[in-house]
Amino acid sequence: MRITILKTFLLFLVASSFFYSCKKEPGVGGHSSISGHVTIRHYNANFNQFLGTYDGADQYVYIVYGNHSGYDLRVKSDYNGNFEFNYLYPGEYSIYTYSLDSTLQALNGIVPVVQTITLGKKEALELPEFTIFK
Repeated sequence: MRITILKTFLLFLVASSFFYSCKKEPGVGGHSSISGHVTIRHYNANFNQFLGTYDGADQYVYIVYGNHSGYDLRVKSDYNGNFEFNYLYPGEYSIYTYSLDSTLQALNGIVPVVQTITLGKKEALELPEFTIFK
């Protein structure tokens, strides 16, 4: 009787440790997605004359899984400025693209535009619009 209880307890312990060790980190393989849109505000070289607004076609958009260094995946926005990252696990993600620096302070003239979000299980999250300068 004692051996059966001990075996049951050990089986429960092994099964529960297996269950908790299967937690997936942010990344590809899940059932969630992140989508968004890039809009470009076009100015002259000194940013003192506004020339127009249009969809950000063929703009690279990057995603970082959790707290990784560097980007994990990049996509190009379509001809309407839309992009999507599919098949993601729940977790924290940073999504970014690059813009000209409208303050003219960055030495290379380019700054990242970043949004950090927490994605849930089986969630289709649409980001607020990325507005960049060209």
